[in-house]
Formats: sequence, C-alpha cells, structure tokens
Amino acid sequence: MKRRMRKLWGLLMALTLTAGLAFNVNAVTLNDAQQKADELQDQKDAAEEEKASLSEKLDSIIKNMEETQKKLNEKKAEVEAVENELAQAQIDASSQYESMKVRIKYMYESGGNQMFEVLMESENMGDFLNKAEYVSQISEYDRNELIRYQETVKDVQKKEEQIQTEYGELNTLQTELISQQEEVQNLIDSNEAKLSEIQSQIDENSALLQQLHAQAEEEKRVQNESGGTTWVDGGPNVITGNGFFTHPCPGYTYQSSYFGEVRDFDPVPHKGHDYAAPAGTPTYAAAAGKVIIAGWSYSAGNWVVIDHGNGLVTKYMHHSALSVTAGQYVEKGQQIGAVGTTGYSTGNHLHFQVELNGVAVNPDLYM
Repeated sequence: MKRRMRKLWGLLMALTLTAGLAFNVNAVTLNDAQQKADELQDQKDAAEEEKASLSEKLDSIIKNMEETQKKLNEKKAEVEAVENELAQAQIDASSQYESMKVRIKYMYESGGNQMFEVLMESENMGDFLNKAEYVSQISEYDRNELIRYQETVKDVQKKEEQIQTEYGELNTLQTELISQQEEVQNLIDSNEAKLSEIQSQIDENSALLQQLHAQAEEEKRVQNESGGTTWVDGGPNVITGNGFFTHPCPGYTYQSSYFGEVRDFDPVPHKGHDYAAPAGTPTYAAAAGKVIIAGWSYSAGNWVVIDHGNGLVTKYMHHSALSVTAGQYVEKGQQIGAVGTTGYSTGNHLHFQVELNGVAVNPDLYM
C-alpha cells in the first residue's frame, strides 16, 4: 500500500511538471533548442559575411562612379572649349569675309582706276613696286585666311567628334555603374531582411531556451524541495561477469569517473565509479542483500543502500526512479532503479560506491 501511494505521488508530480511544458506541443528539448541556436548563429555569421562582401563591392562601384563622373566633367569642359574654339574661328572667318567683300566692292566700283591712280602717284620706281606688292599681298592674305579658316574648322570638328565619342563611352559606363549600384543595393536590402528574420528566430529560440532552462531548474527545485521519489517496476534479473559483484549498470555508455580520481570541481578523491548512461537505463543490485535505504537524498538524489553482510555495503546514487523499498531483500542482479541525474549531479549517470566497514574501497576489487 505504501509503495502504491509513492507511485501515485510520483505520477502526480510527473503530471504537474509535464503540465508546465504545455506551451511546447512539439516537446522541444534543451538539446533541440541549443542545436537550433547554433544553426541560426551559423546562418547569421554567413549572412553578415555576405553583407560585408556586398558592402565592399558597393563601395568599389561608388568609387568607380565618382571617378567616371570626374572624367565626364572633364570631357564636358573639353567639349565646351572646342565649341568655343570653333565659334571663334567662325567669328574670325566672318570678319575676314566681310572685310574682303568691302575691298572687292571697292575695286569693282572704281573699275580699278583708283588703284591705278594710287600706283601712278608713286614718287619713284621703288615706291611703285612697294605699292604694287601691297595690292598683291592683300589678295593673297584673303586667300590664306580662307584656307586657314577651312583647316581650323576641319581640325576643330575632328577634335569635337573624338571628344563626343569619349564622352558617350563614359556616359555608357556611368549608366552601367548606376545599374550595378542598384543591383548590389537590392542584394544588400535583401540581405538586411534576411538578417532581420534570422535575428527574430534567434530571439524567439533564445526565449524558448530560457524557458526550458527555467522549467528544468524548477523541476529539479520542486523535486529537491519535495524529496519526492518516483518508482518504476523492475525488470528481470541481469547478471554479468564472473566476479562477486555483477555490474550495477551493464547498459552504461562509458565510465565517466573512477575511484580515487581527483576532479577539477572536487578536491576530495572520488569514492566510487561513475557510469554515464541514458536516462532510464536500468540499474541492478551488485550482490544479494538487504535494502537499508531507498529514497531521497539532497546530495545523492534518489539512492539505494544495500547491506551485503560482513561489513560490505554498496551505494547507488542519482536515480531518476527506484524499483525497491527500504527493508526489502534483493537478489544479485535484481533491478533496483533507473539512471537519472537527481541530487548533486551534472548529467545522467549512476554513482556506484562500495564500502567495507564504513570505508570506501575500489569497486574493481569485487567485480
């Protein structure tokens, strides 16, 4: 009857603690949440690396745009200078043309007589030759000026065409750079949205982690404060090895600590062996004997102490549940509980301790 009441109490305790996890219908574990946190952090790191690369690319494009714009401004100034040069040539040609028309008109209207009179009024032959040379030079000057104007216009137009071509190429390049800038900026904006979404997931998962941690701590606190022990029915006897003791936890994954070991967190030499195993792994009585203790301890958690006679005692600590009660006689290899991490424990394991006349000894001596 007493054992049934303990089972009912353990069941009620389990239901109460389980209700606290009702917010998480998918039963996300701490390990699941932590794994997701690591994956999200990896995604965030990758996105931030991509953002840095895009920003660097955008800076390069903007720098090229600034340099191209500078060259465009220079070409604009060159075009303006050439156009002014062409305009001045046209002004000079027009002026020369007007002067030439006046001279031609004068010579036509005078019928050449006045020019003849000018020559005939020469005081001497030298003066006559000088005046005749002057008239000839005037006509030659007009021809040369016309030729110079034509050559100037031709050179200026050629130069303008070259500059306009270069300006067009630069303008095309600037258009392409603007397009690249828009494309990279769109990628950056998309990256920002991606980072924001990842951060939201990180924040949400972090809140879930905190809640799971808090509930795990609350579960442990309630269990510690209540001193409640849960119970499970034992399975068939299991005996392994040829020693006086059978192995107390044959389903263990690995031995996490040894008798006499001095660990970083505990300066006192370890008094037994620790067998790391998944929660719920069965534990067994190392030898036949009487159960002296089967219950709760704040340090050992759910533990069992068995007296084998002649001063030989074995202790089994940190169970998640027990299968025996105090005063009960157990056979060698009989299940006494299930592996857990109750009491002062940092993970699921069985602490197995052997004492002879009250002094802890190496369990290997009996196995």
